[in-house]
Amino acid sequence: MAYPKKIVDALGFELTLEQVPKRIISLVPSLTELLVDLGLEQQLVGITRFCIYPKHLRKEKVQVGGTKQVNFEKIKALKPDFILCNKEENTQEMVLKLQQIAPVFVSDINTIEDTLNLITTLGTMLKCEEKAMEINQEIITKKIDFIEFIKNKKIKKVAYFIWKNPWMVAGEATFINTLLALNKFENSISNKGHYPQIELAELADAELLLLSSEPYPFKDNDVIALEKQTGIKTILVSGEYFSWYGSRLINAFAYFKALHRNM
Repeated sequence: MAYPKKIVDALGFELTLEQVPKRIISLVPSLTELLVDLGLEQQLVGITRFCIYPKHLRKEKVQVGGTKQVNFEKIKALKPDFILCNKEENTQEMVLKLQQIAPVFVSDINTIEDTLNLITTLGTMLKCEEKAMEINQEIITKKIDFIEFIKNKKIKKVAYFIWKNPWMVAGEATFINTLLALNKFENSISNKGHYPQIELAELADAELLLLSSEPYPFKDNDVIALEKQTGIKTILVSGEYFSWYGSRLINAFAYFKALHRNM
């Protein structure tokens, strides 16, 4: 990529990079992890408090807030030349304010193909093409292997819970749903948007309830309570492996294999 370079992001915003970014802020936990795996830890100057991987980052990098609310003065003080956001995780209002500070790139990830394309794009923009290609190839190889593993498994109707009081689940138009489908889990909640609020009575045809570890930290007692209320088998699952795109996918397929073996 020659600089300066104009790029259009997922929101249709055009940003101009004058040179390879050297001071990056990531407001997306899964993409913070990806940046480190791309070899860009030194360039990463700011993160959110939810950027928990790698674990040492929160001690070494400036935390600028969460994914929905940030400290704009802290961000300005870091003098970033590139800010990484996501359409689902960050608000458009936040993005518009951040654009006044530095070039902002907004991703929109719903499929594994979207993930691979994003990794390729970041590799090109941030001059780490070779590492991006390695990560993508590893994801593709492990996905192919998992598809072979899962091919004879019976499809199960599931509901994937992300919150309680009120009950909220992952809908069909989400990255989570893509990974559910890959696991031969058919989403029993359809045509209700991204993360609809539901009543437990709507789960009549579900065969399995999945309680995610994030954003609501479901625990064993929630499993017991929900099984008692619904009469449907309920298990805890890793929200990180079902919802984090990027390099997290490299280890996700081994997790999915273990999940099926233990069910």
